[in-house]
Amino acid sequence: MAGKLKVTQTKSTISHIARNRATVRALGLHGIGTTSTVADNPATRGMVRQVRFLVTVEEIAESEAQEKA
Repeated sequence: MAGKLKVTQTKSTISHIARNRATVRALGLHGIGTTSTVADNPATRGMVRQVRFLVTVEEIAESEAQEKA
């Protein structure tokens, strides 16, 4: 799990509970189509699982994450 996750918001947070809106914000997403790269650890996996119906997730290998940095 040492890699990174590429999280993209695919649906709006309008009409969803405040807890889900806060989780999406904490993942670094600000609207539909925005993408954020976050660490792949149990905490962020749990956050993604909490809002899995609002986002899509791709695993990024460690080497790819370093190339983009």
